[in-house]
Amino acid sequence: MSRFDADYYRRFYRRGGVHDRRQIDHLASAVHGMCCWWGVRPRTVLDIGAGVGRWRDWYRANHPSVRVRSVDISEYACRRWGHELRDISTWRPPRPADLVVCHSVLQYLTDRAATQAIEHLAAGTRYVMYLEAPTADDLSHVVDAEVSDVDDLHGRSATWYRKRLAPHFRQAGAGLWVRRDTVHLFDLEGAPNSR
Repeated sequence: MSRFDADYYRRFYRRGGVHDRRQIDHLASAVHGMCCWWGVRPRTVLDIGAGVGRWRDWYRANHPSVRVRSVDISEYACRRWGHELRDISTWRPPRPADLVVCHSVLQYLTDRAATQAIEHLAAGTRYVMYLEAPTADDLSHVVDAEVSDVDDLHGRSATWYRKRLAPHFRQAGAGLWVRRDTVHLFDLEGAPNSR
């Protein structure tokens, strides 16, 4: 039985989930707005680990001309909310999307699978990626274990993630990563531009 079955969704999304619809509306609006600020008007979005489909729903409501491809590893979520069944650690997107969303996925993967997933995320990102992956420090000090799935997660350091993301992306802050040599940030908009 899959970890992300109907019981999982009942337990963690019964009352809106860790991130309810209103919060995702704010987040998606901010991410989309920053893309536009940088001159990237997303026409294609790839949502990895789409779950209940809140990013897709936000785009449908606010930018219906944007093509959103939503994928998830959960057979239940795919049947229930209409995503493609894909595992980002083994599936490489065939074409890059202007914006990739990977919201709370990598912490479920082993180090090897997460490393491969990052390579696939990079291949799937044309310009910008929004990434949320709680680190070991976040799991100890930020994540609310009462409402979050914290069992058997892989708590890695921020340095671990940055080392694997750096060859492909420049960190822009607030979970935003820009594909190297595509979006030009001012020096103070992003982390130091080193590899």
